[in-house]
Amino acid sequence: MTMKRLLATLIVLFAVGCSGPNSPAATPQATTEPTPAASQPRLVALGDSLTEGLGVEPDMAYPAQLERRLQEAGLNWKVVNAGLSGETSSGLRSRLDWVLKTKPDAVILVTGANDGLRGVDPAVTEANLDAIVTQLKSQNIKVLLGGMKAPPNFGEDYAGKFEGVYQRVADKHSVPLVPFFLEGVARVPELNQDDGKHPTAEGYTKVVDLIFPQVKSLLGV
Repeated sequence: MTMKRLLATLIVLFAVGCSGPNSPAATPQATTEPTPAASQPRLVALGDSLTEGLGVEPDMAYPAQLERRLQEAGLNWKVVNAGLSGETSSGLRSRLDWVLKTKPDAVILVTGANDGLRGVDPAVTEANLDAIVTQLKSQNIKVLLGGMKAPPNFGEDYAGKFEGVYQRVADKHSVPLVPFFLEGVARVPELNQDDGKHPTAEGYTKVVDLIFPQVKSLLGV
């Protein structure tokens, strides 16, 4: 389920919840049919269109594919797709309190691609990532950080500063890092849609292949 649909669902459920003090809290749905929440830990995929899965069917976005991979490995984790197309790191920071209502046990944080496309000052991206990770860790939520690369049109100096942000944040907070979340997928035509920026379903399978060992380690298995 995409973030746009999740937001609409939250509004409706909030209105219903106001009718009584014992109404259950509204939370986003998982990428597949959930089992009772008490028996299933929750992994939230935070990010932009690369997480939401713009241009592919919802069940082929990386969070849905990751949930299936975990289940195939005997790991009964619910993966919530909290990606929102077009979002910058500033936008994600501003909606983090809402996302935390999903009660995650762990988070995969992949944001900043749109910062790079817009030439946002890397110091701003770093401050946002630092604040997001700080808030997540303050609630004892495990974090896997996914790095991004800047487009070449802003020059080598900008690219170096931008790409260094992720390693510094990971080092500061002692969280694991996927240095480049689209490694082996970016700039491979057959793994990307016509826009050259968003992976195809097969491209997202490659993303899951890349991150799966670190995800298992994050989850303690």
